Amino acid sequence: MEEQNKIIKELLEELLGKMGFDSSVEINEADADEQEGVVCNIITKEDSSLLIGQYGVNLQAIQHIARLLIRKRTSEKARFIIDVNSYRKQKNESVIDMAKEAAEQALSEKRSIVLKPMSNYERRIVHLELSKNDKVVTESIGEGESRKVVVKPVDFI
Repeated sequence: MEEQNKIIKELLEELLGKMGFDSSVEINEADADEQEGVVCNIITKEDSSLLIGQYGVNLQAIQHIARLLIRKRTSEKARFIIDVNSYRKQKNESVIDMAKEAAEQALSEKRSIVLKPMSNYERRIVHLELSKNDKVVTESIGEGESRKVVVKPVDFI
């Protein structure tokens, strides 16, 4: 695992250098509730918005490219996610807060609450977080980029 982390770090730093970004990469263990093994946090003083992109699309693309490149260099499956200046961590925390607020609202108003459209990654975070609350249930509705989560009180079903 240590060898794989070294390969991931070196590859990301090389990739970012070729893209013209002055940055470094720190490797941290993922939280226990994450399915990914490590978080690769890109530390950069400038250009973080370019690396992240609108709604994190550039970050997702960089992660996809990095996973393809890593797959060619190592025999075992690398489990990692890429973050930039802890953007993803802060975004996850705000999604979790929004999910908890929606659950409280659904329970207090005794009705379904429909959240804004989210990426599949963000919807997964909502489903996982609210699965800990046995008073509400969640489901995804919609198609493509307009897919959203509905939070319902259990006794409302």
